[in-house]
Amino acid sequence: MKVALRANVISEILARKNKSQNWFAYRVETTSGYMSQMMTGKRNPSPKMREKILKFLKEYKFNDIFALQK
Repeated sequence: MKVALRANVISEILARKNKSQNWFAYRVETTSGYMSQMMTGKRNPSPKMREKILKFLKEYKFNDIFALQK
């Protein structure tokens, strides 16, 4: 089972915070390229990356940010 990033949710969160995707990538310690690939669905976040994203976005739950795919 794959875990995908809910890009629309992340985009909405960033818009509310008035922050860029690059800013978010820096905060979760990844490259802007990898973040871009996750946002477009070309790559899925690794378990370690999911942990970093959840740690940074403490107020959100796993199911808010990620979607399970078959």
